[in-house]
Amino acid sequence: MSMACATEARAKTTKEDQEDWMSETTRCAWCQGSDLLTAYHDEEWGRPAQTDVDLFGALTLETFQSGLSWLTVLRKRDAFRSGFAEFDVGKVSGFGEPDVTRLLADAGIIRHRGKIEAAVNNAKRAVELRKEFGALRDYFKAFAVLKMPKDASDALAKPLSKDLKSRGWNFVGPATVYAFMQSVGLVNDHVPGCVARERSEAERLKAWG
Repeated sequence: MSMACATEARAKTTKEDQEDWMSETTRCAWCQGSDLLTAYHDEEWGRPAQTDVDLFGALTLETFQSGLSWLTVLRKRDAFRSGFAEFDVGKVSGFGEPDVTRLLADAGIIRHRGKIEAAVNNAKRAVELRKEFGALRDYFKAFAVLKMPKDASDALAKPLSKDLKSRGWNFVGPATVYAFMQSVGLVNDHVPGCVARERSEAERLKAWG
């Protein structure tokens, strides 16, 4: 989701002018054309996630996004949260076949048996990470890219992807993991000039540095 930005930014003061400013502020191109994507871009994307719930939830949603648009996933995010126990790692790790069957019948989520089973497996692996590192953030912190290269790509995700796979995680190829890293601020792929770039950079360096 790291694409080009468009249009100039300019300051506004009145309510009407503020609305104009919001429509004309420079943003990453992938978020334009959808209020939901724009809000996600401005308020969440690239900002460092720190809790186990946020990190596990972000990676789980990225595994389901593979092959689909991110807008589709965002529209279903509340249903995912409800179906997956608010992304509580301990609870999801205890899911069994009845839960898989329940989720396959839930029209609010993306009903893919392999990805549902992967989410349950990954929750079990996340529990193991917590036992080893204390918190998921303490594990993921080691994979933060604090100095972004000029030509960033999902090659930056290969070390994390490889390590997760070695620990038994599923559906964590480099493309999926890189999208996760973008979303939680392990990398900063807001393009130069994007209204959210500097804030995300400052926050992630403080969190992961």
